Amino acid sequence: MPDCSPADAARGLNAATLVVLDVREPDECAVATIQGTLCIPMGEIPARTNELPRDLPIAVLCHHGMRSAQVAAFLERAGFPTVFNIPGGIDRWSIEVDPSIPRY
Repeated sequence: MPDCSPADAARGLNAATLVVLDVREPDECAVATIQGTLCIPMGEIPARTNELPRDLPIAVLCHHGMRSAQVAAFLERAGFPTVFNIPGGIDRWSIEVDPSIPRY
C-alpha cells in the first residue's frame, strides 16, 4: 500500500476528500488527537469495517506507523479501493503539521 505524508493527509482531511482513520487505543487518543479523524482501535477494525467509507480514500494513522501499516494492509485485503499508511503517525503529524498536538 502506498504511503501518505501527514501534510497530504491533513490537506485531504481539511478538504473532506480523505478519511483519516486513527487506530490507536482510546487512552492514546485521549492524550493526543487530530480533529476530524475517525478513531477505531486496531483490534476493533475487523468488526467495524462497516463504519468505513468505500467512496473516499482512507489514510490510516497510529503513533508511529506500525499498527497503521497492518490495518491498511488488512483494509486492502478486505477490498477497500484506496488505502494509505501514514508513516511516522501522529508523532510525525505533530512535528510536521500541527505542533499543538502533544507528543508522547
